[in-house]
Amino acid sequence: MQPLTSPEAIFQQRCQDNWIVGLNYPAWLERIQQRQQSLQQWTGTYPRILLVQSDPLEFLAGFMAACLADCPVFLGNPHWRRSEWQKVLALVQPHLIWDNNAVMASEVKSSQPSRPSDTEKGWIMVPTGGSSGQIRFAIHTWSTLAASVYGCQRHFFGGEGAINSCCWLPLYHVSGLIQYLRSLLTHGQLMILPPSAFESDTNPEPELVAFLDPASPLPQDYFISLVPTQLQRLLQQHPQHHGWLARFHTILLGGAPPWPTLLATARQHHLRLALTYGMTETASQIATLHPDQFLQGHTHNGQVLPHAQIVILDDNHQPLLPTQIGRIALRGASLCKGYYPTQLTHAENFLTDDLGYFNDQGDLTIVGRLSRKIISGGENIFPEEIEAILLGTKMVRDAYVFGQNHLDWGQIVTAVVVPSTAHFTLPNLQAALTDQLSAFKQPKQWIVLQTLPRSPQGKIDHTLLQAAIQDYLSSTAD
Repeated sequence: MQPLTSPEAIFQQRCQDNWIVGLNYPAWLERIQQRQQSLQQWTGTYPRILLVQSDPLEFLAGFMAACLADCPVFLGNPHWRRSEWQKVLALVQPHLIWDNNAVMASEVKSSQPSRPSDTEKGWIMVPTGGSSGQIRFAIHTWSTLAASVYGCQRHFFGGEGAINSCCWLPLYHVSGLIQYLRSLLTHGQLMILPPSAFESDTNPEPELVAFLDPASPLPQDYFISLVPTQLQRLLQQHPQHHGWLARFHTILLGGAPPWPTLLATARQHHLRLALTYGMTETASQIATLHPDQFLQGHTHNGQVLPHAQIVILDDNHQPLLPTQIGRIALRGASLCKGYYPTQLTHAENFLTDDLGYFNDQGDLTIVGRLSRKIISGGENIFPEEIEAILLGTKMVRDAYVFGQNHLDWGQIVTAVVVPSTAHFTLPNLQAALTDQLSAFKQPKQWIVLQTLPRSPQGKIDHTLLQAAIQDYLSSTAD
């Protein structure tokens, strides 16, 4: 199949296929036309569009209309708070806001937008960095997103074959958007699952009911993308769907490091997991473990996909040998053009915050993030390792580890945990870590919360977490 490089070409070819389940397809096509008509008054210019929609029909209609008109489109989070809206509007200065109800946009004052720029023609801005409170938009284009799609297709099918996607992630996030584009560009099908798909009180349309039937054979032709917390929830709360999950062609697992007990449980149920490495800036995955290798016991992130290149660098930015841990730098056709409004030159490798290494076979293993690395008494400590062991005890259902500044040690290890039972005790948890962690890795400070503030992709909201920690410390001080 010859890849189609323009949204117009592929849309004209596919618009009559009725290839999306989970929305009213004729209404979706009609809504695209309505959005296109509303853009006709901007003939000859390319207005900046801020697209903030929770309804998949409205989101995908707005996204396609913007792409067909080459208008720069910013994908927004429907759950933004007022302060986040203010920051986004000041940065984007949109000419058009396609919002759920436009209430928040009308309440938050926006500066007068500058004149539409031809430079931004065709840009697709995907939000990233929201967990730190500093929302940025990675600049993508139809070409960078398509490169990710075709790289995935080549990795799994050698360049030919439809990718059918079952999407249970937000479409405004790169991990959800790319599932739509994989199905569109490879002539696959798209199943859009509502957030409450597995709850008993929902009434999805008949096609979704048939797909979600635990005995349905349909998933065997589909990919599904999950974050570890979603997978754990399905395994723990919906045991009737274990066999259903096992029928998927591939379960792409990413967004956060999975813990050993979760992977062991998945392997026990013969789930075809594909552990992935990627980010918003790379338009999702750029390294992926093959499901057959996962079932054989491997837990690395697999081979680099054909559209990307990864090198491991030392502190002086020099390449390291296999098995040596260093900072990950990358290039590739799916790499973003910069962070709005600044474009990158790409004269050098894109230096990430991730730490990892290759083995002798070229398989990538992610160790952690440089920004999260704790240095205590001169020892390097990776929080991800401790979090995985905490979750592996099954005494906690969520955990987050970070370094607190300390006068003598530089930093000390602090663990925030969410108990899994009412009978939880810290002494029992600490005792369980004795034989699994070296003394310098043992948490020195413990915070016990009822829940951790996470995004749908499993990322910690650090602003809310710090507030929760302060509340906890205040209550225990009393």
